[in-house]
Parts: sequence; structure tokens; C-alpha cells
Amino acid sequence: MNQASQIIELPHQEGAIALAGIAEENLKFIARQTGARVILRGQQVSIFGQPNAVEQAYLIIQSLETHWREGRAISSPDILAAIDALDTGKVEEYREMQSTTLARTRRGELIKAKTFHQRRYVQCIEKHDITFCIGPAGTGKTFLAAVLAVQYLLSNQVEKIILTRPAVEAGEKLGFLPGDLQQKVDPFLRPLYDALYEFIEAEKIPDLMERGKIEVAPLAYMRGRTLNNAFVIVDEAQNTTPAQLKMVLTRLGRGSKMVVTGDITQTDLPTHQESGLLVASKILSSVNEIAFCHFSKADVIRHSLVQKIVEAYERADLAN
Repeated sequence: MNQASQIIELPHQEGAIALAGIAEENLKFIARQTGARVILRGQQVSIFGQPNAVEQAYLIIQSLETHWREGRAISSPDILAAIDALDTGKVEEYREMQSTTLARTRRGELIKAKTFHQRRYVQCIEKHDITFCIGPAGTGKTFLAAVLAVQYLLSNQVEKIILTRPAVEAGEKLGFLPGDLQQKVDPFLRPLYDALYEFIEAEKIPDLMERGKIEVAPLAYMRGRTLNNAFVIVDEAQNTTPAQLKMVLTRLGRGSKMVVTGDITQTDLPTHQESGLLVASKILSSVNEIAFCHFSKADVIRHSLVQKIVEAYERADLAN
């Protein structure tokens, strides 16, 4: 039986570490995906196996060059995106995606779209006034929206960022919680704060909030307002009722963008209550000016275990 081999010389130790991953998990992942043996010795990658398997593994590693040449961490979604690019003939588009930086965090980390769905999501936000993003946890729905919101604010394309989500765990009745309004709603809005802290120093956020540049509030407090010159992020929209989501969508004013995110498989609403996000996806999908982006488990960019958790729950749902 014919056997083939290929060798790739990496430019430096940092690139070898980035490509291999923790405990060489990336090399093992590439091996599982292709059927080839992938061995790293120093800065040299050796690939052995059937010709087709070796060729595929070689092309995957070459497609990831923008990562390992910069010593940038590589994850399983990066590898899956590279495989998808090879399978669909989008290698150049993938390389362009990896060379396009969306932002830089306060720690100097470069933020880039990691999957083709993420890239389309970013493009939709830039081209449309209202964008819906539906998908499982860990796919970057809220984080990427926050990235763009901060860039729009810092470049004066909008006057303020408005972050909102339904406080469904408190039934939108926050009066029984201790403290002032901000203290009451903070626990429900913490994920939005976490995204902001990546780009804005924590001590500056209160000042920006005081000046009205950043507003964080539960969905119920959007009623009766017109949101002009703002970048609005509606998070956890699967927990809105149809009336609530219609209310906030119709608050959109001139010069504004709105991004609505959620996971329709994780609603906390009572079983008899239909999700506003599900209703909106049905009745607004024909409106050309509104974009709908859908993420899958392949877009999960958190810890590799998150993707496995999503897959396990999907299998359980199919079995029921």
C-alpha cells in the first residue's frame, strides 16, 4: 500500500507551540480529521500516511500559516474553518479573513473573525441597520457585536452604545432586589460588561456611563424611547416575548444600528410562552434590510469542551 510523507519547517519555536496546541491537541485533531500521522519534532512537522490524507493535512497546516507564523494561538474552530475553506475552494478568502483585524484588546490581542459565519456576521452588521444572530453559546454573538460597537463609538460613527437584555430571571420585576437600579440590573448584564472590559478600562466605564456614552439597562427600560445615533445590542433575545422584542425593534431611530442575539434552544420563558426571537425570525426574514445570521456548533470558539457539550445536547434532543 502506497505511503506518502511531507515535511513543513516552522519559522520559530513560538510557531511550533501555536500549531501544536496544549498537549499537541491541534496535531491530534488534524490527524483525526484527515487520517494522517502528524508529528512535531522541534520546529519540524512530519506528516505520514496515505497520499490523500497526507496532502489534506499538509494543506490544512499551510492554510493556518498566518496563525503559526505570527505565533498566534490556534483552536479547533480555526482548523475546522481551514478544512471548510479547502473543501469549498475558499482558501484565499480564508487567508484574507485571517489577515483582517477587527480590533485590538487592551491586552494587545488581535480580534479577527475565526469562521466564515463570523465573517458574514461582521459584514452584515456593517451593511444593515438591524442584524439578528442566532446560535449556541460560545460562538461570539455578543462579543463580536460589542467589538464593533466600541469601534463605532471610538470612531464617532455613533454617539453611544446601548446594551440591553431581558432580566427574565427576575421576571422583569427588579424591585425586590437590594440596591439602586444599577446594582439591581448588574447581575443580568454582566456578560455585556465582560465584553466591554476587553476594550475599555474598567475605571473609565462609569465616566462613559455618566456622560451617556454607554448605557446598560434591562429591556423593560427601553419602552417609550427613540434610540438615535446609537449602537444597540439586544442580548439573550430568546428570553423576550414577541411584544417585548417588537417594542425594542421599533425603538430604532436615525443613525442607529441594532444587533439582536440569542439562542432559541436556551429560552428561560415559561413553557407556554413563545419566544420573541423565534417569532421575529419567522416574520421578518423576508425584510431585505434586516440580516439574519445563523451560527452552529462549528462556530463555537470558547474552550473546546463547549463544542462537545453543544454536540452532546443536540444528540440528546434528537433522541427524545
